[in-house]
Amino acid sequence: MFEIKKATLEAVALAAKNTYPNEFIALLSSTKNDEVIDEFVLLPSVYGKTFSRIRLDLMPYDSSVRGSIHSHPGSYASPSKADLRAFKAMGEIHLIIANPFTLDKVRAFDKTGKELSLKVIE
Repeated sequence: MFEIKKATLEAVALAAKNTYPNEFIALLSSTKNDEVIDEFVLLPSVYGKTFSRIRLDLMPYDSSVRGSIHSHPGSYASPSKADLRAFKAMGEIHLIIANPFTLDKVRAFDKTGKELSLKVIE
């Protein structure tokens, strides 16, 4: 089970709100190199109404990166076929936050699209 700091998830929710109606995307990482996600990493990205694309070619090697998070402007946090393709390139856990971008609208998935448990901690 992965854990994420509440403050990190709240910051991502704010970024998703500020990017709306476009999708937001970022990487997730753990500063202590463990299972607790405590920051998100912004790389140059393209934000569109029905997609987001991150410039992984600009990512420095960083073993603390665990996966990704992106928003869906609609109310469903289910991965699309494009999301599933992207998950394979970006780590072991992937979060989708859906509109209205609240903590209860976040779902976690592994790189194959299987739903994972995610615990929000202080």
